[in-house]
Amino acid sequence: MLLVLVGLPGSGKTTVGRQLARRLHLPFVDSDHAIENRLGCSVREYFEREGEDRFRDLESEVLADLCQNHQGVLSTGGGSVLRPINRERLHQHGHVFYLRSSPEEVFRRLRNDQNRPLLQVADPQARLRELMEKRDPLYRETAHYVIETGRPNVASLVNMIVAQLELAGHIKPVSPPAPADRPRVSPPHRI
Repeated sequence: MLLVLVGLPGSGKTTVGRQLARRLHLPFVDSDHAIENRLGCSVREYFEREGEDRFRDLESEVLADLCQNHQGVLSTGGGSVLRPINRERLHQHGHVFYLRSSPEEVFRRLRNDQNRPLLQVADPQARLRELMEKRDPLYRETAHYVIETGRPNVASLVNMIVAQLELAGHIKPVSPPAPADRPRVSPPHRI
C-alpha cells in the first residue's frame, strides 16, 4: 500500500507523513530527500544551478521510481503535481491525501525557512497565494481525500487520515497510540 501526501510547501507533509508511517508501522520516504540523495546536493542548490525545468524532470523520474517500488508513506514536494504524468501516477498508485493549508497558515510556519527556493522572493506571502491559486485544483485532481489542516496538531491530522483509510476499508481499524504516546492531560484543579 502506498499512502501519498500532497500540498503546498510547509503544509506539514513530511511531519505528518513520518507520524503516519510510525502509527501504521510503514516505511516513510520524502521525495525531496530521495532527490537529494540521488543528486548529492540540496534541492535548493540544484534548483538554483539547473533551473526549475531540470528539477521537475528529475522529480518526475524519482516519483515514477517511488510509485513503482515504495510501499508505505510518501511525502511529495509541493510542486510534484505540476506535471500531468505525476498527478496520474500518484493518483493511480497510491491513496492520495491533500493536506490543504491556507497561504497565511503556511507563511506563519515558513517565514524563517531559507531552504524553500520558491519562497525566496520579496513577498513570500503573495507568492504562497499565487501557488495556492495555481496548485489547489491540481492537488484536488490528484487526491482521493482532502484534509483541511487548519489548527489541528499533527496527531489529530494523523488520526483523520487513519480514520479515512479505515472507513474506506483500506486498512483494518488501528488501535489508538499506547498510553505513553498519548498527550497527557492534567485533571482539573479542585478548589
